[in-house]
Amino acid sequence: MIRLLSSPSPVGSEIFAVIALLVLSLIVLLILRHYLPLRTTPAYLLVPVFFALWLPATIVLLVPIDLASNASDEATKGIWLPPRALLVSWRISYWLTFVLTWFILPILAEYSDAGYREPKDRVLYSLRQNAQYYALVFGSAVLGLVYFFISYGPSFTSLKGLILALAYCWGLILAIYLMGHGLVAIPRNLVRNSSASSRLRRLQGQAPKLYEKMEDAMLNLEELEVQVSELSKRKTGSARNFQDWIEELSDICNIPESRPRSTLPRADNDGRIVPTVITEKYLADLTRQLSRARHAKSRYIDEWDHLLRDASKTQAILDSAASKKLDLGSSSPGSSFWEKITILTPYTRYLLYCRIIPYLRIFLGGFLALASICIIWSELVKAALPSLSVIRYTVIHHWTGNDDRVGFAGQLIAALWIMYMCAAALHSVTEVKVWRGRALVRRNTAHESAFWYAGQVAKLTVPLSYNFVTFLSRKVYQDTTFYYILGQYVDLTPLGKWFDYLFPVLVLVPVFATLFGLYGKVKRLFGFGVDIGDEDEESQTSYGTGSWREGRDLIERELNGTSISRRLDEAASRSADGRGRTAPILTVPAARNEGARTPFATSPSYRDQPVTRTTPSSRAEILDSEAEDDSFFANLGHRFKNTFDTMDTPKWLQEIGDGFKKPKWMGGNDEAGEGSNRAGRDDSDIRRWFGGDGRIRL
Repeated sequence: MIRLLSSPSPVGSEIFAVIALLVLSLIVLLILRHYLPLRTTPAYLLVPVFFALWLPATIVLLVPIDLASNASDEATKGIWLPPRALLVSWRISYWLTFVLTWFILPILAEYSDAGYREPKDRVLYSLRQNAQYYALVFGSAVLGLVYFFISYGPSFTSLKGLILALAYCWGLILAIYLMGHGLVAIPRNLVRNSSASSRLRRLQGQAPKLYEKMEDAMLNLEELEVQVSELSKRKTGSARNFQDWIEELSDICNIPESRPRSTLPRADNDGRIVPTVITEKYLADLTRQLSRARHAKSRYIDEWDHLLRDASKTQAILDSAASKKLDLGSSSPGSSFWEKITILTPYTRYLLYCRIIPYLRIFLGGFLALASICIIWSELVKAALPSLSVIRYTVIHHWTGNDDRVGFAGQLIAALWIMYMCAAALHSVTEVKVWRGRALVRRNTAHESAFWYAGQVAKLTVPLSYNFVTFLSRKVYQDTTFYYILGQYVDLTPLGKWFDYLFPVLVLVPVFATLFGLYGKVKRLFGFGVDIGDEDEESQTSYGTGSWREGRDLIERELNGTSISRRLDEAASRSADGRGRTAPILTVPAARNEGARTPFATSPSYRDQPVTRTTPSSRAEILDSEAEDDSFFANLGHRFKNTFDTMDTPKWLQEIGDGFKKPKWMGGNDEAGEGSNRAGRDDSDIRRWFGGDGRIRL
């Protein structure tokens, strides 16, 4: 193999490239299988999404090959291809990625989310939805076209340069911001997760907010299902024209009659649930909302289950410190292949999770933090002092006189640099929650979300790859085919050239914003902001609603099977089976004030449930758990109030009135005194002497 690589013939390199492409194809198929059911997913989704992931992976492979293919001495080359083969590969990869990013994927995404039944109506809806986006893009392109025509005259080269330059600039703006956030978030998460206690605390802090989102998603889906249920009762009027469509919606909902509903249609609101006239647009909108609600529920349930598994596993790791034995129990169906392996003994598993993995995370986090510093430094000095770029010296190894050459080791390092830059940007795509509720769900990702995430992968890979190439010396990257395909059009005008060199300096903005937690500060200051998963630890351990204490109790109830939602489901299943006693109504008393509330008492699914009576001791326990997260003074007031409310009058205090007669100014006579003695606590309470109803108010 080494002899083939060192020979002028590219056969060895071509074999290596073919094997690498096959491996990439297998990896992409495994990724698709993880997020989508391959058998039931339509072909119009699988094929474009596959190429949207596979083509950017080939670009990551082509960049190192392109860097080494322009060497004059074949002995210094690593994996290289002939110029013609390299040019054809770049044209196929780049232009197919360009068409997928800007045309095919956006249209198919709206097509899958249209809600209409007929393909023609779906296509028209998709074109209407994308018309605004394309109008904005073409409006910006007109201004750029005027600038290009004035500078270089009307020609096909000017038009092609405009299209490539605008697409690259827009992709670079998004890529730099997302990469800057990921360069800080990835190493920090690794270092934070090295401590099991801090990881458990963060999971507990995330639990209340995630549980509330899951309850909201379930409530939203139930409201839509009730709307479909009311719609299915329409048998006359305009609803007769859409009976097949309405029956399909009813089959999708599949509401069992025995399931308890938190939202029921009221008699005075029936007319507002379903409009009087049923139209095709209304049914399409209802279908679209129902599909989004079902996937939102699936998303939050999957995230909640994942959080419970992580919390249970982390708690088991903490508990194993005393016994030196770690038993994670039976693996869940959603566990990975490595988690299902049981070849380790409890003691060796304890050593792995408590002694080896934490230090590996710290080491990997420190190593990636150093790599992030190198990337940020190279972005800063690329325009002013390109010779000080750290990445340049890690990639270029073969120096022949004044010529810089890239060998096999440099190709491997270059591929690792590009992969880390793309991973940082894609990590931010999944963490920044501003994408209209889109998410990747294991085996159940929505079709529109799959198209959108695949489009982001294709959109971010090309600008990040070319941005990495500019870290190297001009003698290296200006001789590449990548520069011939894209770079010369970016550098066609001084404006595009300076934008390519100066704009990446703004990577410091997301870096500092993520490093110092500016997102959370802006959100608390103005009441809005970007919702990013890795906020400051202080914001997740504060007192009040959504604190880690509330999350701890919530996780324990779910893991122990005592949560209200699970008990309601079990009660409904028992009543549906008809076995055993009738299911009781399980509720939680309402909170005393708005500040002290539990995730159950205020969750949307149980707000309309009737309130049952509880014993004083149980009421005190519940209120005590509710008031745990209040401020100090509110907590103290609740405890005083609960103490006096649940206190029984002592016997010696009840017998005080037996020896004397109340005067009239105290509102008593013989009959009243006798009544007070009989009543015990009601009329002889000493607290009533000072006015009021016997309650101490703070």
